[in-house]
Order: sequence, then structure tokens, then C-alpha cells
Amino acid sequence: MEKRKSVRKPIFLLFLIISSIVIMFFIPFRQALVFEFQDTGRPLAYIPFSKEETFKIKYTHSIHLSDVVESYKITEKGYIQQYELMYEDFSIGMPENASEGEIFEQKDGKYFLKNMNRIFPSFDLRIGKVRANHRVIFMNEEYQLSKYIEPGTWIRIKFKKINIFQQLKGVNILEST
Repeated sequence: MEKRKSVRKPIFLLFLIISSIVIMFFIPFRQALVFEFQDTGRPLAYIPFSKEETFKIKYTHSIHLSDVVESYKITEKGYIQQYELMYEDFSIGMPENASEGEIFEQKDGKYFLKNMNRIFPSFDLRIGKVRANHRVIFMNEEYQLSKYIEPGTWIRIKFKKINIFQQLKGVNILEST
């Protein structure tokens, strides 16, 4: 009887340690802007967020070949809000005026739509193969997405908590430059 008790204790401790490690591995704890493969939830890359709550997507427009910058912030509820759009040409695919509540400005040869309140749980993007050169701007640094995600890939961008397992599957954009 005493032998059985002495064997149970180490087995129970081992079980407790392994269970704790497994739980820590799979519980989401790190806030991140995640670039997922299509609509599978599989992370390809991510940017860990701490206090920074804004980011931008910059790309070259396929028709007029000038830069477009979309500015986003994370809402209190963890949604993505587009709050500004900057572009250089009035051409196909670009707005010519502001919607209700928005502000349209022209400054230094560029056009701005400000005070936008377009809120999304996520949004999809196809990484450009030829001209688009999609970049994410975070804390005033530009990161070319084609360095981390194969051009032509359809991705879903969302803000969420990720676990250690998901971090290992994706590329931390800030650490891989």
C-alpha cells in the first residue's frame, strides 16, 4: 500500500507539469495583428501589439502606379477601424469625395479622406505579384509583406490574441527583418 502512494506522487507531479505546459502552449495571451492564410485561421505572419494601436497598409495602385496608404486603428473591442485613406491620383478605383461625416483634403499634391469610421472584424487582401508591393507600416517602419508571405496569396488580416503554438507557426514580422 505504501509503495503505491510513493509511486502516485511522482506520476501526479509529472502529469501536473505536463498539463501545465500544454495549457500554457495553447492558451492565447499575446495581442497581435495576424496575417492568416485565406479563411483557415492558420497564421502566416503576425505583428505583436503592446501599446501601439495603429498600423497602415501601403501599396502601389495597379492602374495609376502611385502609392495608396490606408490607415487603421484597433478599437476597444478589438475590431479594425479604417480612419484615413491617402492617395495621389484621382483615377479609377479612387474616391472623388468624402462620405457623410468624413473630411476630404488635398495637401501637397495628395488626397486624403479623414475621419473615416469603417469598422471590420477582419479584412482580406491578396498579396500583389507584380506591382502592388504591399507593405505594412507599424511604428513608422515599413515591412514588405512579400518577404513573409508568398505573392499572390489571399490573406485575412485580423487583430486577436495568439498562443505560443500559433506564434511558432507564423513569422514575427518585427523580429525577422
